Amino acid sequence: VQLVESGGGLVQAGGSLRLSCVTSGFTFDDYAIGWFRQAPGKEREGVSCISTNDGRRYYTDSVKGRFTISRDNAKKTVYLQMNSLKPEDTAVYYCNARRFTTGYWGQGTQVTVSS
Repeated sequence: VQLVESGGGLVQAGGSLRLSCVTSGFTFDDYAIGWFRQAPGKEREGVSCISTNDGRRYYTDSVKGRFTISRDNAKKTVYLQMNSLKPEDTAVYYCNARRFTTGYWGQGTQVTVSS
């Protein structure tokens, strides 16, 4: 099983980034996929997730209206479009695949937003 995040980097406040999570080794269509983040000295928090078949999306309040999650089942990839980035969005962003009690994590990608 592999989940490989990419697309992180350094961006100025107000800018945009698009994260990708390319997966392999499991039945992608059967798993809900989420993005989490962890800032230095803070606990990991859920940012957004997307369900399997009907594509329901959930966002934490702090990113609503700025971030958009999507999935491409053919490519077994999930994206997180992040607009209007703020310094408080600075964190390592992780991709997570979950089905019932089974979950897989990626290695993370660093997002740094300068003021």
